[in-house]
Amino acid sequence: MASKLTLEAPHEAENQFEVSLRQAFESLEPKLRPPFSLAIPKPDEYTQLNRAILHGVLSEPHFAKTHMKHMHALVTDGYAMFVNMLVKIVHQLYPKLTGSVKNQLLWVTEQMVHVLGIGYDNLLLSLMRQIVAGDFSDDNLLLCSKLVTLFLDQWQCFLDEGPHVLSSALYTFLRVLADHCRPDVEKLETLRQLEISFCVKIVREEFHLCLKIGRDFIRLLQDLVHVSEFKAILEDLVLNPSAFHTLGFNNVSQIFCTRTSSRYVLLRITPEMEIQLRFLLTHVKLGHQQRHQMWFARKFLHEPDRETVIIDIVRFICCAHHPPNEIIQSDVLPRWAVIGWLLKSCRKNYVEAKAKLALFYDWLFFDEGVDNIMNIEPAILLMVHSIPKYSDMTRTLLEFLLHLVDHYDVEHKGIIVKGVSSAFQLLARKGVVQSLDVLTSCPALSPALKEGLSRLLSDVKLGSSTGFLPGLFPAQHGHL
Repeated sequence: MASKLTLEAPHEAENQFEVSLRQAFESLEPKLRPPFSLAIPKPDEYTQLNRAILHGVLSEPHFAKTHMKHMHALVTDGYAMFVNMLVKIVHQLYPKLTGSVKNQLLWVTEQMVHVLGIGYDNLLLSLMRQIVAGDFSDDNLLLCSKLVTLFLDQWQCFLDEGPHVLSSALYTFLRVLADHCRPDVEKLETLRQLEISFCVKIVREEFHLCLKIGRDFIRLLQDLVHVSEFKAILEDLVLNPSAFHTLGFNNVSQIFCTRTSSRYVLLRITPEMEIQLRFLLTHVKLGHQQRHQMWFARKFLHEPDRETVIIDIVRFICCAHHPPNEIIQSDVLPRWAVIGWLLKSCRKNYVEAKAKLALFYDWLFFDEGVDNIMNIEPAILLMVHSIPKYSDMTRTLLEFLLHLVDHYDVEHKGIIVKGVSSAFQLLARKGVVQSLDVLTSCPALSPALKEGLSRLLSDVKLGSSTGFLPGLFPAQHGHL
């Protein structure tokens, strides 16, 4: 009997895709041993052979090279079916795969890169999504190590055939480095240096790939300002932009003013987490969310180091989950309520500060012609809806936003004042809130705070914007 690919709890039903792979292997096993048939398989036979060979590669490490030779001999579709099945395994089964199967999955992924199998880029993106923030388990660190090594070893191949994979990998590993560079995690030194080398190589040699990420590139860099290599990059962005040898790049404000695509944000949410979050925000009624949130917290946030994933979840909710009007106008749990719960769930000050920055980041550089109002909607609704019972939430969020306006980047304060003011005005004009008076006249807020907000809304004069001062990224310190 063929080996199982996954480890399942006693109460869990078998995944039908895994069953189909195992059944194909069991039925065709005699044909998977040399000498192989030279007959051209019919379409249905070809599908079954792909399933059987894939199961063999994953479950028989000692025979994997032979299985791959068989695959190379019979392939007629550029490996499209084979790679698509690999993507399906990663998406549906990865967390439950045995350690040996995970190793084989990474090995066969490398084989698909070597032959440029159709869809290999989607396979790599799917694997990157399985890297979990704040997870220092051996399995998670091995996945990081194998992928970053593959990107370095096949650098020229990716540069020629899949540069978008490299920009996605840069986003992923800059974010991962924020966890791996924490001083209390010493066992990661070798992996950390690999990740730093990879990210610096892209930034220094292929800066145009960084520009594709947009403003979140700077947000991720700021978390690494204490690492000498990235501090130097930030200084060059300000003082010596020509160091990046990129035609048309003259100033960091160009990056600030480029919205980050949701496809990058999705890279930091596992498929399993995405499914649960979308269910929460699509089917659960407001007032009935507590048990769902408790389950989610136990599943994804229970370990102390996992708390940093809250930053990624907040960014996902703002940028990648935009519900239709019928959901917005219903009694389904709104995005702002989930974000409020996540902020309350933060136990560490620096995580809470970074989560708030993730919430407000698009406000700082908001441009109605470029940005999406749905990215800024959760923050205003959270502030407004918190006033009756949770005015401390309203106060701390507004204080944080005004502090960002004054101190995030003093050399670009004009752009930031305009961005935040434009965000407020558009939200009022579109009817997301009936009037900004709900904040400027709120009795629960201090006179000084209301005066600061009123002054911001009336002062949209632009100052000069020639650069920014390194180190003026207060959100990294956690005291906001």
